[in-house]
Amino acid sequence: MSLYGRVFATFYDKFMEGPEKAILRGHRETLLAGVSGRVIEIGGGTGANLPFYGPAVGELVITEPEEPMARRLERKLSAYSLPVRVVRAPAEQLPFESGTFDFAVSTLVLCTVVDPKRALAEIHRVLRPGGRLVFLEHVLSDEPGLARWQHRLEGLQVRIGHGCHPNRATLRAITDAGFTVPQVAHERLRKAPPIVRPLIVGAGERG
Repeated sequence: MSLYGRVFATFYDKFMEGPEKAILRGHRETLLAGVSGRVIEIGGGTGANLPFYGPAVGELVITEPEEPMARRLERKLSAYSLPVRVVRAPAEQLPFESGTFDFAVSTLVLCTVVDPKRALAEIHRVLRPGGRLVFLEHVLSDEPGLARWQHRLEGLQVRIGHGCHPNRATLRAITDAGFTVPQVAHERLRKAPPIVRPLIVGAGERG
C-alpha cells in the first residue's frame, strides 16, 4: 500500500466531483438501470456506482485491489440495502468460477488495469453465455491531434492518475475479447483534463 495510493483514495471523490455532476452520474444511472441478477463490478473504487443499482440485482460483487479504495468502499455499504460484498482482487485474476455472473460493470477502470487484454478475458470468462458487460471508459481519441498529446503525456498521467493510461483503444480491446457491441456512444468527459475527455458508453454481449 503506497503513500500516494492512500492520498489518491482520500482525494479521489473530491477530484471527481466536477465530472460526476457534469456527465458521469447520468451515464451511470442509465447504464445500471437494466442490470439484474448476479452482477460483478470490476474495480469499484470508492463506490460511485452504488446509488444506481436497482432491486433487480440479486447479488453484487465488487472487486477492488487497492486497499485504501476498498476500505472507503466498504464504509459506504451500510447506506444501501443491496446484497453486496467487496472482494480484494485484480481484474486480471478474478477468483470466481466461469459463467458465474449475468452482468459485469466496468466504469473508469480499464484505463488503470495492468493488462487490459487479460482483464477482459477474465471478465468474459466469469460471465455466462449471453451475459453482458456494461462500460463507461475514457479512451484514445479519434482526433489525431489529441491522440498525439495523449501518447506524449501518458507517462505523466500514469504517475498523477495512479496508473491511469489516457491512450488505450478500449473499445477495440472489448470486441477483441469476444464481446459483441451493437451500439456505443462517444461522449466527452466534461470538467476533466483534455487528454482524458474522450469517453465511450455502451454494452457488449458475451459470445
